[in-house]
Amino acid sequence: MSKRVRSKIRLGKRGKSPVVLFLFLFVWSIGLGWGMSLAVSARQPESIAQAATAISGSVDPISERYQQGYKLYLENCSGCHIALPPEVLPTDSWRQILIEIDQHNGKKLEIIGPIVQIMWNYLRAFSRPQIRQTEDEPIPELVRESRYFKALHPRVDLPQRFLILTHSTGESLAGRVPG
Repeated sequence: MSKRVRSKIRLGKRGKSPVVLFLFLFVWSIGLGWGMSLAVSARQPESIAQAATAISGSVDPISERYQQGYKLYLENCSGCHIALPPEVLPTDSWRQILIEIDQHNGKKLEIIGPIVQIMWNYLRAFSRPQIRQTEDEPIPELVRESRYFKALHPRVDLPQRFLILTHSTGESLAGRVPG
């Protein structure tokens, strides 16, 4: 009698195991498919750096607060020369350039105070601090004097600046030595 009982128990286990295995595989497949569809279609949460909207042409994202300063900087500076990224020069250099904005590179500029202030807010936020100032290395006024530029481009020889007086107006214009 004990042999019959054992065989019934074994038969019962064998009969249920394919059903349990099928249910397990079915639930596992549904869960895996659902999880993969969520991973593919879900939007990634924005991080702090992604929350700032980037303006086309900029490497760093520019927050809404500084976008107007960025636009004014491009409008007022890129008409005559390349509008350098603010981090090329230290903050003190940008301050000096904006203080002497009426005679920038020998050209008389008519930029009103509020526009200069908005540009200054942008430049101050995105420029780099001067690490240390020595007599050997004063605050750079030009790109060719910038330690940052020299470190990134050690083989680039920038031309020296020279001054030309025009015959018609007597105004001085900043020029570049060819070469």
